[in-house]
Amino acid sequence: MSRSFLFLLASARPDGNTELLARRAAEQLPAGTERRWLDLAELRLPDFRDTRHDDAGWPEQEHEELLRQATLAATDVVIVSPLYWYSLSAYAKRYLDYWSRWLSTPEPGFKDRMAGRTLWGVTALAHAEEEVAQPLVLSLNHSAAYMGMRFGGVLLGNGSRPGQVLDDERAMVRAKTFFAQEAPSARFPYETDEEV
Repeated sequence: MSRSFLFLLASARPDGNTELLARRAAEQLPAGTERRWLDLAELRLPDFRDTRHDDAGWPEQEHEELLRQATLAATDVVIVSPLYWYSLSAYAKRYLDYWSRWLSTPEPGFKDRMAGRTLWGVTALAHAEEEVAQPLVLSLNHSAAYMGMRFGGVLLGNGSRPGQVLDDERAMVRAKTFFAQEAPSARFPYETDEEV
């Protein structure tokens, strides 16, 4: 099966450091690999309302079906979110919140269809210590684990002012091979191989 990458831009700043880092990594994908870029700041979704147990339900939102179909069509979903307050941006979090809806409506098979695909992250942070991005990393890892997906990890770069991430030599080196690595099945950190 040929790979199809969906890059979901989730920044409040167009052409920001996180997007630059993601595009640098995407340049390294093999020729012919499908790449689709969608900007969650332009394809806005309203705040998610959980109405799974309400009789009235909740009508489909503008752009929702486009995002759902794009997600299902991808073998690899890449969340391109800057580090905002030590976690995902509101755009990225809102998109993932909609996965809760898609688990039950309009297609109850969403989780089964996503199993085995790969979730990746790309983020730029304005902090020298990358450990501060752990809440973002864990959020994506846990989301992948719940869905039975693989987790490719998060490509981290440092930059605050526009274009500054391109000066982060370590990030530029990591970008060259980031998507080439084999992504393991995501696991919750407290899981073990021991039988219970």
